[in-house]
Amino acid sequence: MTMMMASRTPQREETGGPTPEQARKSRRTVFLLFAFGFGPMILATIMFYTGWLNPAGHTNQGTLIKPTVPVADLHLETLSGEPFAERFSAGQADPQWQLVVAAGACGSQCEELLYLARQANIALGKNANRVSRAAVLGSITGDLAARWPTEYRLMERLVPAPGSTPAWPAGINPEKEPRIMLVDPFGNVMMHYGPENSGKDMLEDLKHLLKLSLVG
Repeated sequence: MTMMMASRTPQREETGGPTPEQARKSRRTVFLLFAFGFGPMILATIMFYTGWLNPAGHTNQGTLIKPTVPVADLHLETLSGEPFAERFSAGQADPQWQLVVAAGACGSQCEELLYLARQANIALGKNANRVSRAAVLGSITGDLAARWPTEYRLMERLVPAPGSTPAWPAGINPEKEPRIMLVDPFGNVMMHYGPENSGKDMLEDLKHLLKLSLVG
């Protein structure tokens, strides 16, 4: 009987909880995954805003938003009702940068920015899939609506969530002037562009950010 009990004791220990050493290894693994996944993006953000360790002396072409504004403050959703902010949740396996065109009635200036956002995205070449495009438009002409499926089919339409009003970052008032907002993979509205900027300006900033960032 004693021998039988002794032989079972190790089996009960094996099926118990993790040992202290296993728990430490698990914590180290989680830390390393976080560091490799989010560390480069945090470092890239610091470098972009401060110019630290930036040998090229790059100066951003767009207007920086300081402090950044969480995209959740914009209270936007897709036409199917999905909150836009969920695109940037921690569970996203492949977060992306976002170019968001915001305007009231979409006239000539608005459509110029739609075009610039599209062309800058395409011009990224092999990195084009690291950036997505969306638009928040109060209204569009019948002509633009007819051309949308062919010219802007990859630009998702967003609308304010029912009963809410977007809290636009300082310096952005789409009803008065259309703007392009740049949202980082963490869901921070960090920069904006307007009719005073060229597609080259936007492309230069995007290339610089994508070069620094390993996230998105």
